[in-house]
Amino acid sequence: MSETAPGGTTRMGARERATLLVLCGAIFLEGIDVAMLNVALPSIRADLGLGTAELSGVVSAYVLGYAGFMLLGGRAADLYGRRRMFLVWLVVFLVFSGIGGLATDAPMLLAARFVTGVAAAFLTPAGLALVTATFPAGPLRTRALGFYAGTASGGFSLGLVAGGLLTAVGWRWVFFAPVILSAIILVAAAVLVRDPGGRLVGGRLDLAGTASITAAMLLLAYGVLRLEAPGEGVATTVAVLVAGAALVGVFVAVERRSPAPLVRLGLLRTPGLARTNATMLLFLGAFAGFQFLVTLHLQELRGWTPLQTALAMLVIAIDTVLAPTLTTRLVNRFGHLAVLRWGLATAVLAYALFLPIAPDWTYALMLPSFAVLGIAFALAYGPLTMAATDGVDEAEHGVAGGLLYTSAQFGTALGLSAATAVHVGAAAAGATGVDALHVALLVPVAAAALGLVAAMSGRRRRVAVADPAAV
Repeated sequence: MSETAPGGTTRMGARERATLLVLCGAIFLEGIDVAMLNVALPSIRADLGLGTAELSGVVSAYVLGYAGFMLLGGRAADLYGRRRMFLVWLVVFLVFSGIGGLATDAPMLLAARFVTGVAAAFLTPAGLALVTATFPAGPLRTRALGFYAGTASGGFSLGLVAGGLLTAVGWRWVFFAPVILSAIILVAAAVLVRDPGGRLVGGRLDLAGTASITAAMLLLAYGVLRLEAPGEGVATTVAVLVAGAALVGVFVAVERRSPAPLVRLGLLRTPGLARTNATMLLFLGAFAGFQFLVTLHLQELRGWTPLQTALAMLVIAIDTVLAPTLTTRLVNRFGHLAVLRWGLATAVLAYALFLPIAPDWTYALMLPSFAVLGIAFALAYGPLTMAATDGVDEAEHGVAGGLLYTSAQFGTALGLSAATAVHVGAAAAGATGVDALHVALLVPVAAAALGLVAAMSGRRRRVAVADPAAV
């Protein structure tokens, strides 16, 4: 339980702090798992003899499972209990991470990654909903979400380094390490995590809505992933995307008539919800494109190793420290929307600073971009997480979290696709080396700028935050 210190300062109790640590561990696990795998891909290809399509499928399989089932995962958390879904799917995540580490061929690895993505789709919204259920609206919740968001984004940054170190030992440890971490979190969660939030009373799973939106998300995710692969048939890709969009229309029609909709359409009219999700999509899309282009430049043009590349970008993880400290103080004073806008403006600056990159640039010249980007993440990611459930009934926080992380996943895929397409197009037009990079770097600048425009469309609101020293 929370405690009230002399002078009226609200503090977290010991159990609340321990519960938050466990939930932060789970979102850290999800981020570090993805990042470590990205670093290990070349070693996996060499050991298992994977072709280019199979190698990209290792990433795509996870994305398909994650994006395809995220809304269902959020609804299941609201219907069947956040704690239950969290524990059950953490077990699934653990088991199939282990199967991935034992894989001896492409089909086994692809199947393991797909199911791991599905597990993350159920686990992630349940975890966010547990945070909002454990901490009442106000200072404690905002403080907790600051820690949670910082851990989420920091997990990806630190995962790049961890992936480089583990891959040096053997790529299978990229899968086995999450198994160990999952087991520790599972034991702690079974003891500590409770679900004080209520479920949707009388709710039941909307099978028609579930089938239509899951199929739609799978098709849309697959279509976006096809955009990244050179040589894929344009007509087929367009057909897949159109079919996905059509199924979204079917889903909306079903939900209008359903007595127990998977996503209550009125939820989508919550003030700021659409803006928050659009901003998350653009913000993470910009980062995904930037990271891909920087990695391409450092490893293929400069010959850096994956570990050197990861260490170079480690400074971005500064948001892990800033998010729960500086960011929450700023939100308390200026409101989360104002801080989000500062974060997006800072992201535009970070990407713009990298635009003049030249073959003779030293790391010292690159460092400002990475450091400013870390500050941008600290200022933007937390407020986006706070805004995801702002004004949403607590019984629907699971599905609200599902919407946010669906936007994040599609943003990542779209940003990577756009950066890849522009880079390939520039190369085809005759640009070589750093010249093609200059053109492609306009993608993250534009995406971050559009995210800033989206965030500027909302009204400023304040969210009370606890003093960091009181936690």
